Amino acid sequence: MNRDEKAAVIEEVADQIRSAEAIFAVDYRGLSVQDAANLRTRLVEAGATFRVVKNRLTILSADAAGAESLKELLEGPTAFTFVTEGGDAALAAKALAQYRRETETLAFKGGQMGGEVLSIEQIESISRLPSRDTLNGQFVGVLASPLTTLVRGLAGMISGLASQLQQMADQGLVTGESSGSAEEQVAEADAPAEAEAPAEPDEPEPEPQGDPVAEAAEKTSEESDTPSEGETE
Repeated sequence: MNRDEKAAVIEEVADQIRSAEAIFAVDYRGLSVQDAANLRTRLVEAGATFRVVKNRLTILSADAAGAESLKELLEGPTAFTFVTEGGDAALAAKALAQYRRETETLAFKGGQMGGEVLSIEQIESISRLPSRDTLNGQFVGVLASPLTTLVRGLAGMISGLASQLQQMADQGLVTGESSGSAEEQVAEADAPAEAEAPAEPDEPEPEPQGDPVAEAAEKTSEESDTPSEGETE
């Protein structure tokens, strides 16, 4: 590797350090070329890459990226797993841990996440976490469960109300007929009832009055028939 090639590797690794969401350092002693290829394939699903670089070049890359803590891990054969933006750190750590059990290699050495240093124990804990997809599924399930319960409860209430209305309709308590508009019905209900006029008392029939001319003639006749004083029989 000439000087220009080394410079290109240093800059490339520095860029990976800067953009990685998480970095896991492992001791790769005992890992075959085929094993490394299989591991890279598994890490693709987690959005991660596996890279073996000479420690001397990695130190220069860490200096260029301002990742001083990574330099402390570069003792003995060291490989880095870079979890790229949008990748799944838990799934990448899980893949490393599983492959370690299968091949008895890949001992964790440490790493960093979000700019914070990770210990071996912390990486082990991350490897036991559910994957991001699993967590998202569980979260959706938690949200959907109360919503499903609410929907079922509302459906039951609506069904019960419909059943009660049907029973009332069957009993003739509910009809669709109306004697007029709502406004007319309200006006009729609010209008005061007309008071009945009291019955007038019966007037007595007037007594029949006679003819005044006939009465005067009758009176004159009576007077003429009456004997005057001094007359004797």
